[in-house]
Amino acid sequence: MIPDRNAPLDPARTAILVIDTQDGIFNAQAEVTRPHFYRSARDITIPNIARLLAAGRAAGTEIVYTVIASLTRNGRDRSLDYKQTGFHFSPGSPETRVIAELAPGPDEMVLPKTSSSLFNSTNFEYLIRNIGLDTIVVTGFLTDQCVDHTVRDGADRGFRMVCPIDACTTDTPERHEQALSAFKGYCRQASTDELVGELASPRRRGDG
Repeated sequence: MIPDRNAPLDPARTAILVIDTQDGIFNAQAEVTRPHFYRSARDITIPNIARLLAAGRAAGTEIVYTVIASLTRNGRDRSLDYKQTGFHFSPGSPETRVIAELAPGPDEMVLPKTSSSLFNSTNFEYLIRNIGLDTIVVTGFLTDQCVDHTVRDGADRGFRMVCPIDACTTDTPERHEQALSAFKGYCRQASTDELVGELASPRRRGDG
């Protein structure tokens, strides 16, 4: 039986994935060098991710973070793309910390990655299948890079992918909209309000 892409979230079968919301990406320097990204993240994306996390935690949904972080000090384990662009945060460095507004809970996983899609440089798929989940809500940075790649890879691996369109962002409004349009065939797209409502629904939580 083919699962319904647009079915409401079942908290017991869902993971909320928070991509690259770390101090090395969202910081004071970004306010100058990437003004739209900074403002949209501060005013829209981060508050909406926080709402999703609160609803997910209340419903017992699995929360997983990924941060860009090499496993070696010199980054020799990085993907070729990261090496060519000079993209490197050493393990344990301040740049790898999840921003305070979205801090992980005490029993929530934080996976270091060195590729656009965490499916390619972490054991995320193995972990999610061990837990018995089949739906992944993808949030974070950037819509047209790591979010896009993760949505496509997850769909190809048989997961039901969900993208809250106001809980991710990138460098321009045009890039954000173009990315959503490009990968909409791989996922369900919804608003944060819709998904928070589904996570809070007594029917979905088995309370009624």
